[in-house]
Amino acid sequence: MPAGEFLTAIGAISGTSMDGIDVALLRSDGTRVERSGKGGSYPYPAELRAELLEFLADPARAETDPLTELEARTTDAHVAAIKRFAAENNVDLATVDIVGMHGQTVWHRPEKRFTRQLADGARAAKALGRDVITRFRHADVAAGGEGAPFAPLYHRALAEPLAKPLMVLNLGGVGNVTYIDRDATIAFDTGPASALLDDFVRRRRNMPFDEGGKLAASGKVDTRVLAELMSNPFFAAKPPKSLDRNDFHARAKIVDFLGDADGAATLAAFTVEATAAAIDHVPAKPSRWLVTGGGRLNRFFMDGLQHRLGVPVEPVEAVGWNGDYLEAELFGFLAVRSLRGLSLSLPTTTGVPHPMTGGSLAKAA
Repeated sequence: MPAGEFLTAIGAISGTSMDGIDVALLRSDGTRVERSGKGGSYPYPAELRAELLEFLADPARAETDPLTELEARTTDAHVAAIKRFAAENNVDLATVDIVGMHGQTVWHRPEKRFTRQLADGARAAKALGRDVITRFRHADVAAGGEGAPFAPLYHRALAEPLAKPLMVLNLGGVGNVTYIDRDATIAFDTGPASALLDDFVRRRRNMPFDEGGKLAASGKVDTRVLAELMSNPFFAAKPPKSLDRNDFHARAKIVDFLGDADGAATLAAFTVEATAAAIDHVPAKPSRWLVTGGGRLNRFFMDGLQHRLGVPVEPVEAVGWNGDYLEAELFGFLAVRSLRGLSLSLPTTTGVPHPMTGGSLAKAA
């Protein structure tokens, strides 16, 4: 493949919140990016989503159970989402050079050098008629890295023209940041983002999430409980560090004695404080925070961070990025980098011993 040649890539991912499969199209040479602006989000079939959420009650099964049937159905849902995206956006799949399919994370334990994403590359390549790359995190974890976060190199590519130091914050199920300043690229998971709050309101109100942070905003933060949650040693630990979606769930049950509004307010405040703690682990105070992921739509999070950090905290749309599809774009970008043999992670982003390539290529034919 000639150096500098731009390829057309589709990226697809379902995040830890499992609220849908995001798909996006871009062109890249693995370093530079031409964003198409085309993206879409497609829900899992209700029965499959319920089964995936149920699986989280015992995710350690992923270490020993091949999960053949569940992985096949999850892969098929991703394939269906990609085909629907192509049809809705007049994208001829024959013109797509590579598909980056992250799949659905069900268990992430880097301390055991283990991570599991449900995505069968060979099955997807056959169904789509295009080459597919999966298993983006596995080489990093096998080499002793955290396997997350994986967005920093894409954030850096997009942020090239922006003033620095800059922090890019992703508020998905788990929060993570990318600190960018001159030659420095530092990244790590910050703590819970939307997952704790989502699961709390689902349990209490049978709602998928706290829309706009309205329930949290109507409650009062229990400062004693918040202090107890923030006493977790994770926040003082130096990067690199990463989390599984459920790492804080058992401890977060200390809010269960609170009413719905106060419990939501306390968990949302926990996300704000956990995120703000990231400042202790970067060389200089960022002059600006750009926020992506579904949490950027939660006013409690955004207003709380603005107050807590004292610098502009804005959704990534403020600089022309699309926060709904940024992670899907990312895996299209990483798929191109994988094809070119370029690194997907760095010692300063995942703690891997050296810049690490990765990804598993499944050929369509």
